[in-house]
Amino acid sequence: MSAYIARRLLLILPTLFGILLINFCIIQAAPGGPVEQMIAVIQGHDAASADRTSGSSVSFENNNTTNNNDYRGAQGLPPEIIADIKKLYGFDKPAYQRFFDMLVNYATFDFGDSFFRNTSVIDLILEKMPVTISLGLWSTLLIYLISIPMGIYKAVSHGSRFDIWTSFFVVVASAVPSFLLGILFIVLFAGGSFLDWFPLRGLTSPHLADVSWFNIEKIKDYFWHLALPLTAYTLGGFATLTLLTKNSFLDEINKQYVTTAKAKGLTENTVLYKHVFRNAMLIIISGFPAAFFSIFVTGSLLIEVIFSLDGLGLLGFESILNRDYPVIFGTLFIFTIFGLVIKLISDLLYVLIDPRIDFESRKI
Repeated sequence: MSAYIARRLLLILPTLFGILLINFCIIQAAPGGPVEQMIAVIQGHDAASADRTSGSSVSFENNNTTNNNDYRGAQGLPPEIIADIKKLYGFDKPAYQRFFDMLVNYATFDFGDSFFRNTSVIDLILEKMPVTISLGLWSTLLIYLISIPMGIYKAVSHGSRFDIWTSFFVVVASAVPSFLLGILFIVLFAGGSFLDWFPLRGLTSPHLADVSWFNIEKIKDYFWHLALPLTAYTLGGFATLTLLTKNSFLDEINKQYVTTAKAKGLTENTVLYKHVFRNAMLIIISGFPAAFFSIFVTGSLLIEVIFSLDGLGLLGFESILNRDYPVIFGTLFIFTIFGLVIKLISDLLYVLIDPRIDFESRKI
């Protein structure tokens, strides 16, 4: 097992290199990079971008910026100004050199500063992390706590009235996107057209921002703010796991060893929880790290936008729109490493759950 873990850890390096290289080539080919956006700001074509870059360390003479009397948009900017902008963002170097400079910096976990937010990438990630952790952690736990018991009971009572009605509910929940549920909840319960029971914006109320997390009032306020987004998130994500659990248990229940165990006089509960449970839960429990990571990284953008929660999903979306390359590649680097390590953890869970699995005898 130790040799297998060592090989998998060594494979992380070429995999990470390939992912960064492919994404670097794709993003470099995309039009409207940071140089073009800054030129648009200087020429007065993008007031919104001007606001985003107001904290930047770049400064230009008034006769070269947005002064209406000296506007030079029809003539273009002087070459020295364009050269300064390219140097500011590192585009005075060829693409291959920028890529390898990025790799050298990332080897020491130096991700640089955001182009448009005037702060370091690490500080940005840490600032947005509480929102994404809150949505990812609690929604994953709720999904598993609901889906696994429901899936087991549906498998045991397959074809019953409970199974039929819950299947209808599961199908509807899987068909309705979580962001539509979020909009519905806002209309119904968050000051839309009906009730005003739940707040919007942020994880806690402003007056509790500086209060310690050990304060019971802040904890209640925290879950009060998360009630609607978590409900929308959970309802939109538990259907797949419920059906997977049910089908996994049904597949095991119909196998020969279950019939043999019952023939030996074992009770239904003993057969179910001592023999069927381990085999049926193998694929579900081993997939928990990957499921949590996928929800943690990719699933919260629309929920964050709808409920005014400023997390990593919104940060990544805005960074792509703004061509904020340090943020894009910094988050890509961190999440890729986490994803590869979590994939290894998922494989190791197979062995912990079922010792009969031996990766040493398999080739990678």
